[in-house]
Amino acid sequence: MADEIAKAEVAQPGGDTIFGKIICKDIRAKINFEDDRCLAFHDISPQAPTHFLVIPKKHIFQISVADDDDESLPGHLMIVGKKRAADLGLKLGYRMVVNEGAVGGQSVYHIHLHVLGGWQMNWPPG
Repeated sequence: MADEIAKAEVAQPGGDTIFGKIICKDIRAKINFEDDRCLAFHDISPQAPTHFLVIPKKHIFQISVADDDDESLPGHLMIVGKKRAADLGLKLGYRMVVNEGAVGGQSVYHIHLHVLGGWQMNWPPG
């Protein structure tokens, strides 16, 4: 986790991201869902027994700069996350997380939803 915080402290919005390269299939990922608006894939550095990401194909740097026209997109990501969580057997629950900015731990400036499960989550999370 400290590595992700260190990455978040130096990450900057702008340009292509690793997620853009995954969307274009320039970088391989273990994709478990794709439609015309988003794709879901397993995190390469999982923080829980089950940890996958749901990302929009539209590059929006972060929630704070999303346009009103993008209003339905976060909901779509959450519904896809819910369905994939069920498909992956997370019947007892899971956590969905969106990081915002450096202090929020955002290390990739492309909106993405983390879905984590497979064990008891603690509170508070950070």
